Amino acid sequence: MTGYTRASALGPITDFVETRGGSIERIFRRVDLPLALLDNPDLPLPLNEQFKVLREAGREIGDAFFGAALGRVVSMKKLSAFGAWVSGAPTLAGAIDRSGRGLNRFLQTATVLKFGVWEGNARWSIEFLDPGKDGRFQNELLGVSYLIDGVRHFAGSAWSPTLVRSTCVGAAQAAALEKVFKAPVLHDAPVSAVEFDVALLSATGPARKRPDFGLEPPIPPTLDRREDVAMLSTIALLEGYPKIDWVARKLDMSRRSLQRALDREGCSFSTVLEGLLQDRAIALLRSRKLSLAEIALHLGYSDSAHFSRAFRRWTGMAPSRYIAN
Repeated sequence: MTGYTRASALGPITDFVETRGGSIERIFRRVDLPLALLDNPDLPLPLNEQFKVLREAGREIGDAFFGAALGRVVSMKKLSAFGAWVSGAPTLAGAIDRSGRGLNRFLQTATVLKFGVWEGNARWSIEFLDPGKDGRFQNELLGVSYLIDGVRHFAGSAWSPTLVRSTCVGAAQAAALEKVFKAPVLHDAPVSAVEFDVALLSATGPARKRPDFGLEPPIPPTLDRREDVAMLSTIALLEGYPKIDWVARKLDMSRRSLQRALDREGCSFSTVLEGLLQDRAIALLRSRKLSLAEIALHLGYSDSAHFSRAFRRWTGMAPSRYIAN
């Protein structure tokens, strides 16, 4: 199951890396993603690409537990509108319920949150179903860190988990993580989880304004390659005109295999991209913030004349006429 998350799930990664002497530009260059993605936190990002970013960030600063270290400064309430909605629940129990109902729709797919109570201890777990493996451990550390922050939002800043269950291997790794999490760590767990006193479920948090999900479209589950291509091309557009070879690499496919998959779905890379460019062009024209030349460059066209010809082909009218209407 291919998963997607929002770029906001990476949290304050830029400041965290650079204050430790690393380069966020080098990290994004090594994983072949546009750095501008960090300025567009609501964009969907393939979950396995987030795995890779965290893996390379750990290598960049020499931290085998980078996900947990980054997790110390992340905030559940800053996970776009979804995080604000969860953190704004009246109680911790309500926040856990909201996260379970909204995660796959508004923040991250191919991810399972589960909650249960055993002998007076509450257990909140997170599991990633995406097949990507490289960097998964770092992402699991970051994921459980968000759960810890979610509980701490209601339990108070001094709160620490009763137990953190981690997929780390062996007692040595667990001991190292205990220093980061400031809590006991159980190693070799099947999924990452945080345990706490069940009495905390009734803890209340500060009231917050209900977020506007209308400005943050849901992340639909990707059911076909057409949707994968559209989401990845949206990311590529941050730096220029999307290329099929780049999209194919991100999907771990050859160019020809991707073309055949799209053909079976009755479309092609060019038709998917044309639809995406058309929607983006119309949105930019309606905003009236950029000139035609700026819009053309933003969409990867060499000049406004090329863009105007494409727009006329899509809509039957020139961009200037569309603006006038």
